[in-house]
Amino acid sequence: MLPLFIVVVAFHVLSGVFWAGSTFVVARNPQVWSRGIARAQFGAALVAVAAGAVLWGLLRLPIASPSALVLALGAACAILAAAIQLVLALTAGNSTVRPVLWQRAAAVLLAVTVVAMATARYAI
Repeated sequence: MLPLFIVVVAFHVLSGVFWAGSTFVVARNPQVWSRGIARAQFGAALVAVAAGAVLWGLLRLPIASPSALVLALGAACAILAAAIQLVLALTAGNSTVRPVLWQRAAAVLLAVTVVAMATARYAI
């Protein structure tokens, strides 16, 4: 089980780092945003969320434990950020959509996600 855990953590962390990092860059520099980066972000989001779900199952945390609640908050923020970015990708040709504002919202949500993952272990 340990090798599986290590592989899943690697997929989760690497895809999450790309997803959050690219979102932070686009939120500060909207000229970088394009359909290409949108597809890459959403692909990384899918991998990160799927790997996170597998990790949740492997960890078997008690559902009402403080650590589980912190991780659930982070997961909810990540899923909401992915939904925002999916809508952005689907409406890329619509001039009424302000991608930078939505990317900034997604960046805030992903920052909460990262903090939740980093601190869940220490939740009391």
